Amino acid sequence: MRKSRIILWGAGTSRTIRPIWIAEELGLSYTLKPIGPRTGETQTESYVQLNPKQKIPFLEDGSLQLSESVAICRYMVNRYGTTASIAPPASIEEQAKEDEWLSFIYGELDETSLYILRRHEALAAIYGEAPNAIAAAKEYFKKQVAVADIHLRGNEFLVNNKFGISDIFLTTCLGWAESCGIHLSDNLKSYLRRQLAREGYQAANAQNTQQLQIKR
Repeated sequence: MRKSRIILWGAGTSRTIRPIWIAEELGLSYTLKPIGPRTGETQTESYVQLNPKQKIPFLEDGSLQLSESVAICRYMVNRYGTTASIAPPASIEEQAKEDEWLSFIYGELDETSLYILRRHEALAAIYGEAPNAIAAAKEYFKKQVAVADIHLRGNEFLVNNKFGISDIFLTTCLGWAESCGIHLSDNLKSYLRRQLAREGYQAANAQNTQQLQIKR
C-alpha cells in the first residue's frame, strides 16, 4: 500500500463506498472512520466542525478537507493516480467527458431517481410514503440508465475504454438499483458483475460494511 495522510469518514452506504473504492484501486493506505448517516455521528460537535454539512463521505488529506463524493474521488485520482492504477485524465477533453458522465450519473441516476426511492421507501418514516413518486422515480431511472446501456454495448468502460471514476459511480448506482427491485438489462448486469469482481471493489466493500458490523 502506498502511504498517504488520507482519512475517510463514512461507511455503510452506496455513496461512502466510492472514495473507499478509489483508495483501494490506487493502493493507498488510509484511515477509515466508519460513521453512518442518521446515527447521530455526523451531528457531533467535533464532526460538525470538520463538515458543517453533516454529511458523509468526507475526506481529510493533510490540511485539505473535502466533502461531496465526486470532488473527493476526482481529487484522489488527480493527486495519487498512476497508469498502474487509475490514471488522471490524459487531457482536458478526457476529463470533460468523464465529468459529463459523472454529472449525468450523480444528477439523474443517484439524486433524481435512487435517492427518491430511499427517501420514500427505507426512510418513509421520516419523509412519508409516496407510491406515485416511487413509481415515477423507477421509470425515470430506467429511461436514463438506457443511455449508459447503449454506450456500453460497444465499450467495456464509460470513458476511452479505461476503468475510471465514472465506472465506480455507475456501478454503485446499478447495485443500488438492483437492491430497489429495478430490472437491469443483461448488458448492464454483465457490466455490473465485471466491476463487482474487481479486487479493489471486494476490498472496498469489506471496509464499507464495517459500519453495519459494528452496529450489530
